[in-house]
Amino acid sequence: MRVYGRILGTPGVALIVLATLIGRLPIGISGLAILLYVEEVSDSFAAAGVCAGALALGSAAGAPFQGRLIDRRGVEMLLPLAVVHAGGLLSIWIAGAASSPVAVLAVASLVTGVAIPPLSSVLRSRWPYLLPGRPELLAGAFALDSVLIEVIFVTGPLLTTVVVATVGAQYALLVSAACVLFGTSLMLTALAGKPGPEPAEGGRPVFGLGALASPGLRTLMFASLPVGFTFGTLEVVLPAFSEAEGSKELAGLLLAVWSAASGVSGLAWGARGADAPLLRAHLLFACMLPFGVAPLVLATSPLSMGILVILAGLPIAPLIASRNQLVDRVALPGTATEAFTWPLTALVAGVALGAAAGGAVVEAGSWTSGVLLATAVALAGASVVLARRGTLSRPLAVSG
Repeated sequence: MRVYGRILGTPGVALIVLATLIGRLPIGISGLAILLYVEEVSDSFAAAGVCAGALALGSAAGAPFQGRLIDRRGVEMLLPLAVVHAGGLLSIWIAGAASSPVAVLAVASLVTGVAIPPLSSVLRSRWPYLLPGRPELLAGAFALDSVLIEVIFVTGPLLTTVVVATVGAQYALLVSAACVLFGTSLMLTALAGKPGPEPAEGGRPVFGLGALASPGLRTLMFASLPVGFTFGTLEVVLPAFSEAEGSKELAGLLLAVWSAASGVSGLAWGARGADAPLLRAHLLFACMLPFGVAPLVLATSPLSMGILVILAGLPIAPLIASRNQLVDRVALPGTATEAFTWPLTALVAGVALGAAAGGAVVEAGSWTSGVLLATAVALAGASVVLARRGTLSRPLAVSG
């Protein structure tokens, strides 16, 4: 753990990490809060699902354009985005209280998602500048960020559940709005005066390929879609297995074990990752994912599934952390923030597609069919990285 002590002991880094943790809590809060609130005011899970989906769609679609905006105008644009995002959450509360049509709630959710500040991408683009001359700490920094995301996905829904149970779903929207405003403001304060990536050229067009002019970034984006698909499918498979075992409550425990295994392996990778060649390690983790998922089909009891989901979770955080390091390597000058948004957007889109396809496959067959689907898609993702690995070893290439 000395690596993480050195990272957090670097002047200003601990405050920046705390700020991004608070500012990113809405990632784990807002979707569930909107789902529960809209269901409450409309008495319709279908309507609630549409609004939660609109939030996710807006977030995925808006992230690259937000990243490009920040590359061109600077991190100061984070605060206006945070204000719009917080205002959108409050507008959902007001529209629901006024019994507005579901279409209004869905549009408000879409706009709210589009405006969520890309704090993750900003932090990732600045790690080399926050730790100058200390490349041995970068693997740990990117791993720490991946583990923080795991923490957000665990604590966000837990906090939402507590708030909803005690004071109501609308107050969970308020908590999310407060987190994004406070966290973003704190991050801007912590970043003040610190160096960052070079700004985009003034003549660079707003539209066009932008960061995707890098073939390496395109490789990482294409490979992230099947990884997300695998995650989304397994998020359906594990509840389906639990129901088949006669215990729906088991799903939460299995998902938590899966996430915990990812977090622990991420910390281990971050502590030792500087000792391994980055591209070789990423290829290894990409290949480990399908071989970690496939054995789930052999589960015959809750205990055996609990052991097997540990194996399935081990490659996840190291895969994402090493992917983010590679993004830093292949990003073109002036596109750093946008570059980090594209693989994340592809990952989120993959999760949505995987959940939908996994649900259909499980419904038509069984949970084992879902495991086979997840394995096949994860293999396809590993094949993309292997086939295009040359694009990841040539930083700043523009064609290929």
